[in-house]
Amino acid sequence: MDSRENKVPPKGEIAQILVEFLEVAITSIVFLKGIYPSGAFERRRYTNAVVQKARHPELQDYIHSTVSGLLPFVQKGLVDRVAVIFFNGDNVQLERFIFKLTVNQSYESKVENSNLEFALRAFLIKLSVFEPLTKVLPPDCKWEITAYFQTLPSSGTSKDAKSWIPTDTKQWQQPPVITPIKSMNSQPLSLQLYLEHPSLSEPKPCE
Repeated sequence: MDSRENKVPPKGEIAQILVEFLEVAITSIVFLKGIYPSGAFERRRYTNAVVQKARHPELQDYIHSTVSGLLPFVQKGLVDRVAVIFFNGDNVQLERFIFKLTVNQSYESKVENSNLEFALRAFLIKLSVFEPLTKVLPPDCKWEITAYFQTLPSSGTSKDAKSWIPTDTKQWQQPPVITPIKSMNSQPLSLQLYLEHPSLSEPKPCE
């Protein structure tokens, strides 16, 4: 998680920086939601910020392999959103933390790594003080990482596509309530992070 040198990112490295950031940010969300004991994580530094890294091998591998598998699709501009979804034992969604992203791989102007990483570090700082993250979830809560693609990648032409399967979580029938967390709108990367949860008018699941 060491910060990169202060240099101009070549084409493709912007996507790599974004994917590494998503791994750290998703781990931070899972840690702050209290899904696992605090001992399942350890403190590390990323872009000169104190963050949490998963210690449990299966948890670490799930987050790392899932997010890393997005890299070729981010590079091709196929990924619209990445979500961390928490749902109850009946597979009903309780909360969605959404990363909406746009990467301009054709951007030709100079962008230093340090400037990009500084902007992304602000998201991690905001997450650490975001009050809704302290909302207690039910003991049977589960979670998953979901990616929303602009177009579905062909599983026949990419081995990475085979690792992504359609989600079977139950969708909300009413528009969700959206709480903005942090955003940046610049070239070559635009990124929004916001929380979605069901509206009060959302029908309750049958007992």
